[in-house]
Amino acid sequence: MSNGDIFVGEIIGTAILILFGAGVCAAVTLRHSKARASGWVVIAFGWGFGVLAGAYTAAPLSGGHLNPAVTLGIAVDTGEWGKVWVYLLGQFAGAMLGAVLCYLTYFAQFQANVRRTDGTDATDATDATDATDDGPVPTLGVFSTIPEIRNPVANLVTEIIATVGLVLPVLAFGLTEGLGESGTLVLIVSLLVVGIGLSLGGPTGYAINPARDLGPRIVHTFLPIPNKGTSDWGYAWIPVAGPLIGGALAGLVYNLAF
Repeated sequence: MSNGDIFVGEIIGTAILILFGAGVCAAVTLRHSKARASGWVVIAFGWGFGVLAGAYTAAPLSGGHLNPAVTLGIAVDTGEWGKVWVYLLGQFAGAMLGAVLCYLTYFAQFQANVRRTDGTDATDATDATDATDDGPVPTLGVFSTIPEIRNPVANLVTEIIATVGLVLPVLAFGLTEGLGESGTLVLIVSLLVVGIGLSLGGPTGYAINPARDLGPRIVHTFLPIPNKGTSDWGYAWIPVAGPLIGGALAGLVYNLAF
């Protein structure tokens, strides 16, 4: 694979991943969305389908890593580091692009996230749900992860464990004869991501991907979203460091055990 193919493939694939993933978070979170309050299971499957669509799309060009932790785990296992930087650039650029596309998709909902001076919604609140809402909806959770309990050590450990739970199986799936040739490997990985969300996503929102969290967080910082709240840069290092550590550990364990 050429550097150009890898770069373009990772941009496109990661943008699709974030469009679907941030999109389902927006659908569940924002007022005036038909999917509002549909719950964690919907979010977990939305992210899984994002992996499915993004990885299948990118696979012919780049192999569809879409995640610096996956790229790092493969590099630690194989010792091939020459193209890592190309993958990472594409992934972070794609994550930012996907976040912008999500913003444009839900533009009207983001714009409705304001309050009049009299305390009412800036749009007509005609149903009972909107009538009982108390203030603007914080928007960072659409783009990036927020821990349920803020404990840096516990949050970091959660991200490390969850990322090992992603990268180690991904590496091991490569040993299963026929998965790649049959085209089902990406489907299995997508279901794995759904499982991680359902089982391990409760404490931190399961970033398990530095590009997935940092790229959209940067975009959130600069987007003109009314009442968007903080971008929480004090926490931002955890969903970057945790997955990178987890990816490296997974690659090391795989190299030693398999």
